Amino acid sequence: MTRSVLVTGGAGFIGSRVADAHLAAGHAVTVLDDLSTGRREHVPAGARFVHLDVRSPEAQELVAAGRFAVVNHHAAQLDVRRSVADPTHDASVNIIGLLNVLEGARRGGTRRVVFASSGGTIYGEGAQLPIDEDAAKLPLSPYGTSKLASEYYLATLSQLHGLESAVLRYSNVYGPRQNSHGEAGVVAIFGRRLLADQPLTVFGDGEQTRDMVYVEDVAEANVIAAAAPLPPLANLDSRAYNIGTGVETSVAQLVRLLGQAGGRAPRVVHAPERAGELRRNALRVDKAARELGWRPRTPLAEGLTKTLRWLAES
Repeated sequence: MTRSVLVTGGAGFIGSRVADAHLAAGHAVTVLDDLSTGRREHVPAGARFVHLDVRSPEAQELVAAGRFAVVNHHAAQLDVRRSVADPTHDASVNIIGLLNVLEGARRGGTRRVVFASSGGTIYGEGAQLPIDEDAAKLPLSPYGTSKLASEYYLATLSQLHGLESAVLRYSNVYGPRQNSHGEAGVVAIFGRRLLADQPLTVFGDGEQTRDMVYVEDVAEANVIAAAAPLPPLANLDSRAYNIGTGVETSVAQLVRLLGQAGGRAPRVVHAPERAGELRRNALRVDKAARELGWRPRTPLAEGLTKTLRWLAES
């Protein structure tokens, strides 16, 4: 069945792949993006593109007038370090921007919102790994707090207006189109430097771990969540799903795997640890498998090889 889908942040790394996946499923796709970090060339040819800030009155009118069956919200301030330095800006984009879009969705009669949250930041330290959706929430950065606050707003507005909201809590997403100029895209940053025979900067001792999930698997989760039956909203975690692999990969392991994929030995330099970053993370994905029928399909070595190939050609 053809659905009208809005993807906010759809010119970005993940959002553009989500737009691709919706188009491949036969849906009519509109992309809203202010191009502050996204790139116009990443918007699929079959999608309608609208250049707007999610906080603007025009963005709310677009959502209201579009009468979209699904709003997939990926527009966000993603930089953990910037959120620490400027939490007001982070909240403006991530919370006010979301509320502006949701008001448009309410006015336009949208039934389903799929929200990109962060399983890498909302849980905080100390949870037993891999982390379940009902683990304690204690973010270490304003970015994580803005994502958690957004989940609460979604739950509240779902109760007030009958909105169906599916929350996808991502682990560390990597793959083609990832920006190598920010701080969030460690695979793209390392990959670019590896291909240029430049040293890779590792913050701390390199034993901090992340759960690395390939972007095409994440895009598939979004398309499934746009249509899957959702359980009753009993608490914040009822309609939230971890999207990861459940596997910890240390930064040092990631460096070695990238070297193997690229056929060269990486040179590494160390720098001090950064504030607001987790020491260890991995997400249990059993709930997504059970309720959505989604599981990650791309092994890390395969995903890194595909990513390096794209970086070499781009």
